[in-house]
Amino acid sequence: MPFARLATATTPTCHLGLGLAAVGRPGYITLGRDRDLPADRSVDALRARTHELLDAAYAQGVRYLDAARSYGRSEEFLADWLAARPDVTDVVIGSKWGYTYTAGWSADAETHEVKDHTLATYERQRAETDALLGDRLDLYQIHSVTPDSPALTDKELHARLAEAAAAGLTVGFSTSGPAQADAIRAALEVTVDGAPLFRTVQSTYNALETSAGPALAQAHDAGLTVIVKEGMANGRLADPHAPAALRAVAEETGLGCDAVALALVLRQPWAGVVLSGAATAAQLTSNLHAAAVDLDEDQLARLATLAEEPHAYWERRAHLPWH
Repeated sequence: MPFARLATATTPTCHLGLGLAAVGRPGYITLGRDRDLPADRSVDALRARTHELLDAAYAQGVRYLDAARSYGRSEEFLADWLAARPDVTDVVIGSKWGYTYTAGWSADAETHEVKDHTLATYERQRAETDALLGDRLDLYQIHSVTPDSPALTDKELHARLAEAAAAGLTVGFSTSGPAQADAIRAALEVTVDGAPLFRTVQSTYNALETSAGPALAQAHDAGLTVIVKEGMANGRLADPHAPAALRAVAEETGLGCDAVALALVLRQPWAGVVLSGAATAAQLTSNLHAAAVDLDEDQLARLATLAEEPHAYWERRAHLPWH
């Protein structure tokens, strides 16, 4: 399994990854992103920004890189970066299928992505991903599985994914929404010829949204690598939006709210990789300080008060603006 490469890494940041959702397309829902990126949101400008982030991440010990078909041109930008750096052989590359990017490189599009978990979409997007990443792709995930997703019950799709796994590709899934725990547990039951299909799960978990925690622990115990996304709650846990309790703890540690928020996730015993969604090199460096944060019991207790009811959390997320 490709994540075994991280087990031998010695840098403190090897279990922090870089997600490319915020820089692979001109529009995204992270708070403050309108200030984080240059006014020029051209393909070349975002390619340059993505490469700058990838260089900074690699130099600071990050070894997991995460893209998706729906993250605009993130796979293309990542593939260009890898091609220009043939000596970079120790990274783990993940991508996702199941959403199609439909914004046409506009931040003001009415619809930015369309979800479809059918076999036909898998076959089309797998070919598109292969054309860009080829044998550098280690992990292919179903994007945003929910309990009602046909990807949980489509036996023909399961057979095709099992074929890909038999050929050496790691197969995983990501989750979104207030019923993440139900989706995770349903996915753990998916088997092909008696063997579990999925080897990884990527879910939202942060100080505000902790509901998937027990199911992620169950997935870890079942042998899956757990990847955590949205540890910053789409910017809600970063200055200047961070709640008072988080700001107080950050001041006590001498580090940023972002580092404390990610450290809270990183300390979970089931968390294999925690993603940074940084849009600038400075944000990335600040995020990576999470590896140095040591939280005491009093600080953890205060941060625990931030958790929201899942439906309220996801309702608010759904109304974040695309910048």
